[in-house]
Amino acid sequence: MQYFLYARKSTDVEDKQVMSIEAQLTELRALARRDGLDIEEEYIEKRSAKVPGRPIFDEMLKRIEKGEAHGIICWKIDRLSRNPVDSGRISWLCNKALSKKL
Repeated sequence: MQYFLYARKSTDVEDKQVMSIEAQLTELRALARRDGLDIEEEYIEKRSAKVPGRPIFDEMLKRIEKGEAHGIICWKIDRLSRNPVDSGRISWLCNKALSKKL
């Protein structure tokens, strides 16, 4: 199975963010190596996730919908979404994947 790595750091509250993008990637790469996960591509985004419409995130989800990867590896779940629209998209993709396995 192929996975995407996704690292995001918001640009609007720089001082509140503990983990830099490079630090996130370092941990994610180590996790992937440790667990033998195949990484298709790494995505890096420097935008807030409070509102929908992040271009890199959207591209990544479209590629998952096409079957180019089976999942996303991120440092913390709030790196993926902080708004209900994107959270709903992720939830929908998870439900679709689960229903295929049943």
